[in-house]
Amino acid sequence: MAGPAGDWPEAGAATSVRSALGGYRAYARRWVFLLVISLLSCSNATLWLSFAPVADTIARHFLLSTEQINWLSLVYLVVSIPFGMVAIWVLDSVGLRRATTLGAFLNFWGSMIRSMPCMAVDIQDPFVFLLGGQTFCALAQTLVIFSPAKLAALWFPEHQRATANMIGTMSNALGILVANLLSPALVKTEEDIPLMLGTYILPAGLTFLLAIACLWESVPPTPPSVGAAQSTSLSFLAGLKLLTRNKAYMVLAVCFGGGIGIFSNFSALLEQVLCVNGYSSEFAGLCGALFIVFGVLGAVALGLYVDRTKHFTEAIKIGLCLTSLACVAFAVVSQLQGQTIVLAAICSLLGFFGFSVAPVAMELAVECSFPVGEGAAAGLVFVLGNEGEGLSDVDLETWGCKVLRAGVRIPREQTLLGRPSREDLCPFLPGRLQG
Repeated sequence: MAGPAGDWPEAGAATSVRSALGGYRAYARRWVFLLVISLLSCSNATLWLSFAPVADTIARHFLLSTEQINWLSLVYLVVSIPFGMVAIWVLDSVGLRRATTLGAFLNFWGSMIRSMPCMAVDIQDPFVFLLGGQTFCALAQTLVIFSPAKLAALWFPEHQRATANMIGTMSNALGILVANLLSPALVKTEEDIPLMLGTYILPAGLTFLLAIACLWESVPPTPPSVGAAQSTSLSFLAGLKLLTRNKAYMVLAVCFGGGIGIFSNFSALLEQVLCVNGYSSEFAGLCGALFIVFGVLGAVALGLYVDRTKHFTEAIKIGLCLTSLACVAFAVVSQLQGQTIVLAAICSLLGFFGFSVAPVAMELAVECSFPVGEGAAAGLVFVLGNEGEGLSDVDLETWGCKVLRAGVRIPREQTLLGRPSREDLCPFLPGRLQG
């Protein structure tokens, strides 16, 4: 549930004494901690996707190929799978404060490195700096993406944990939306690229300063709830073994982890699917924005509801069922032409039901995995999701070949190695993998 019992000076028998005396306390600075993690997650997401909406301009300015542009986003996936397990160990071993500060530093350092081609002269290979910076940012993501669940368990009372989880988790989705809106607004010509890179440094630097100045401890002096006070934490390997033997946790991890992969690839494929079937790239971008905006609204609504009712299991089951129905509806309607209103409504519902499940699922993963640490409980879910996303990414080129056989003609010189790339199937891709 929460963190290691050793995080607090007293545990075990002291719990009953504290309960009798009403000694549980929620500190106001928990909101500062949540603010730092939310800003870090939002900044990291903007850095992840900042190149994608203006990929053509980036490619011309730095003389990069389409494949190189794709790797600036793909590196997040490549790094997250092996280093996700390392991040789980770091989060549960060194503490939330140090892990968050390290993540903020990596995020800021990565934003600086990727800006070097615009700050220095005589750089022979700008791609090395761009990819290197994105790699540091990807390392930061592995530390910050698991943090909301641990923060909620350690610092927030029972009736606020789902809400705290929702705020921390949805800040990443907000960052995706900001990147898709801000990058095209900043970059009109190649001369605007330094401005864009510098703009994204500012929130990363601010978050790093806040992490250093405002985060003083990993756990509060007094636990905020009974669950936090009674928490224990197994060793890293023992915790992973226990998780793999926990049937309830594995069912949740497979269902929600698979959902993470599906939603990530939905963001990547949305424009391609719609454009191939005759819809404009502008409409595809609108559907992507509706997907995220309604997802955040749904997460807020469900987070507040679950905090009051504690109906975690019911919310997960209903949410996943409705999400599945929305996915089926999108798969059918997206193949039809002229259904703009219906498609916009389906994308809104898909975001509303799908995103709303995320913070609740993270909280439930922590609850059903006791006494495993929160970092392991939340982190393994995301690692499984990234593995599923990676498998789906491998299938994208096969899907592209099927599109070609269906009659979409793409010049060979516009493809990667003679095969259709994701971005070749649609000229404007504000999702994960674009060109």
